[in-house]
Amino acid sequence: MLKLISKYSLIGVFNTIIHWASFFILYSLITNQSISNFIAFLIAVSFSFFANAKFTFKSKVTYKKYISYTLFLGFLSFFVGKFSDINQISPIITLIVFSMISFLVGFIYSNYFVFKDK
Repeated sequence: MLKLISKYSLIGVFNTIIHWASFFILYSLITNQSISNFIAFLIAVSFSFFANAKFTFKSKVTYKKYISYTLFLGFLSFFVGKFSDINQISPIITLIVFSMISFLVGFIYSNYFVFKDK
């Protein structure tokens, strides 16, 4: 289990770098935070899905798994963002909190649902 968490963590680091870099590049081009973040999220979550399927969980990639993974993390991202908007939480705090929540909840969801091959 420790080896699995280590691999998931390493991919998570790359995922975070991809998300943040994509966001800042897109934001500099289109100057719209929500669109930039949405596109950056799609890029990062796609990388995360394929990398975790192949290297972490050694699981077969399917369209159904991809949609499940993307929708789950997308809804999680939306609700953390909505909570932060309602409570006027700083965007950087929101990113940090989402990174921590998505790491823990994302690992559990990935390990026990998405990539659990029967």
